[in-house]
Amino acid sequence: NELLFFEQVKKIRELGPSHWKQPPIIFELREKAKARGLWNLFLPVDSAKLAGRTGGGLTNLQYADCCEIMGTSNHAEFAAEACNCSSPDTGNMEVLARFGTEEQKKQWLEPLLDAKIRSAYAMTEPAVASSDATNIRTSITRDGDHWVINGRKHWITGAGNVDCKIMILMGRTGGPDASTYRAQSQILVPMETPGITLVRPMETFGDDDCPKGHMEILFEDVRVPATNMIWGEGRGFEIAQLRLGP
Repeated sequence: NELLFFEQVKKIRELGPSHWKQPPIIFELREKAKARGLWNLFLPVDSAKLAGRTGGGLTNLQYADCCEIMGTSNHAEFAAEACNCSSPDTGNMEVLARFGTEEQKKQWLEPLLDAKIRSAYAMTEPAVASSDATNIRTSITRDGDHWVINGRKHWITGAGNVDCKIMILMGRTGGPDASTYRAQSQILVPMETPGITLVRPMETFGDDDCPKGHMEILFEDVRVPATNMIWGEGRGFEIAQLRLGP
């Protein structure tokens, strides 16, 4: 199966980025994983309870053992993809499970839990040391019933996949006088929103990580409904820390 995965990915790569999606073997194995109860193992019992959805029924500690086993596959995320436990979808689903509104969960969490769509997490920026989230400079400006987004992101994992339909974007809503840790927000941005340009797939030592991709993305006057804000304005840094925590 692992060799078949690489053979199928090679054919997808030859077709070009507009054809990037998971190879057929992943879809076949997902059905087997569901049948065996090896599905959404990443979603811990506490997050599942908050979301009112069903995960794998494990604690984080128990899931750690599963990660150790899944991580022995080659490609590294091959087994995780088959069990719907690959990044950045897992982190995004936990954000929606813990902090999303019921409307946001129905629209985005449920199809992600069923692997009907993929997602991306747009945080890193080329102009600043954005591993420190307080440096983020992509602007999110209120305009009536909408938020308007302007900025540039890069190394945005998963955005190159044609099944990626939603991204969680980290940006700045606070002005120059805003508190250091209350100036950032996280917001849901559908990939088909006008003003989004996928500039290029980025490479590491010549590897483009097809069919997932790590994209440079330009946001120019991207308008999304005010209801797309996650957990409220100014809570982006808080969400980022909780997303990475237990």
